[in-house]
Amino acid sequence: MASLGLNRYGKARVRVMIVVRHETHHEMKEWSVRVLLHGDFETCFTEGDNSRILPTDTMKNTVYYLARESRAASLEEFATELVEYLMANNPQAFKASAEIEEKNWKQLIIVGVPHPTTYSLAGPEVKTTEVIVERDGKARVTSGIDGLVILKTTKSAFTGYIKDKLTTLPESTDRIFGTRATVAWEYDNKPSSYEGARAAALEALLKTFAEHDSLSVQHTLFDMGKAILGVVPQAASVKLTMPNLHCIPFDLSRFGQDNPNQIYVPTDEPHGYIEAVIER
Repeated sequence: MASLGLNRYGKARVRVMIVVRHETHHEMKEWSVRVLLHGDFETCFTEGDNSRILPTDTMKNTVYYLARESRAASLEEFATELVEYLMANNPQAFKASAEIEEKNWKQLIIVGVPHPTTYSLAGPEVKTTEVIVERDGKARVTSGIDGLVILKTTKSAFTGYIKDKLTTLPESTDRIFGTRATVAWEYDNKPSSYEGARAAALEALLKTFAEHDSLSVQHTLFDMGKAILGVVPQAASVKLTMPNLHCIPFDLSRFGQDNPNQIYVPTDEPHGYIEAVIER
């Protein structure tokens, strides 16, 4: 006999651009939104009864409607507005969640001055948030950064690891360390400014990565997470995912040349994958 287990449904990749037109300049944001409902939807699955189903197209429209009405100063605040609206208007749902990615648009600099209405897309990284609210419960807010590509050419080593008959990796005391980091921190309490907290977290993360005398990816990952907890006191934990972007020294000896740590083959397939949660 079959029975329905955990389930949820919603709308994903709802693309929305917001332009706030001030007299002297324009503000612009581009978001990709995913919203999901969890609730009493069993008969939809088992009997084809849609009477408890809010169409996902309506969820999409809700994003645009609230974006027009909202005065949220951050994607975290907008995500909170979105899930609270859906919970207030859908008694059949016991939980709602919203995930938002924000592209990294920056004002274009012309002759050293930010242009008031023109933007360029910086770096591959995006700002992220996930907000989850359960009926009669407090909203759980997570902020983060996804796809942060960083690399340093020294102050990175990897030695003293297990060696068996299949080990071919040579030890290194001075190697290139590159990663495409994903970081997310969950709040215990709301900060005075989500944007300010994210800026402080990013600055602490980058400073630690640059200055850390790394003995492994794990070693640096822990100190990066610890640094974020140090500057965002409202955060309870930080999750970091740091896959390696390998740079493998190329053997030039067959050409009669040496390679004093100068010529590499960059590759990310296959790559090491390191992930951890750092808690208070």
